[in-house]
Amino acid sequence: MNLNATLFAQMVVFFILWWFVAKFIWPPLMKALDARALKISEGLAAAERGKADFEMLNVRIKQESERTRTENAQRIAEAEKRAQAVADEIKHNAKIEAERLIAQAQAEAAQQIARARDSLRAEVAVLAVRGAERILRREIDEKAHAALLTQLKAEL
Repeated sequence: MNLNATLFAQMVVFFILWWFVAKFIWPPLMKALDARALKISEGLAAAERGKADFEMLNVRIKQESERTRTENAQRIAEAEKRAQAVADEIKHNAKIEAERLIAQAQAEAAQQIARARDSLRAEVAVLAVRGAERILRREIDEKAHAALLTQLKAEL
């Protein structure tokens, strides 16, 4: 065998193999590698966008949380003010009611005092009549002396 013919045959087979690989295997392989590289770069870009969105959402959450805390503090302050106003109103209403009850009790006491005075006057008049009757040892006509008894009641 001739070394040159073998080398030439191997070179021809190599070029045929190279042409076959370059024509049929290399383009789909490069296309698949390019698609994979594109898919990886899109995934990395999506991950970066997701990370940026995540950071932006964290900032929005912090802002929203702070706004909510502020609103809640304002609502609590308003509720405390309303509660204080209601308590003051209740105290005021209770004070008015107490004054009304005191005035009513005083009026009722004045009426009872007046009734007691009238009752005492009547009793004193009866006792005066009985005393005078015993002193005089005779009977006094109450109908005849009604004016006298009324005057006596008025004086007592």
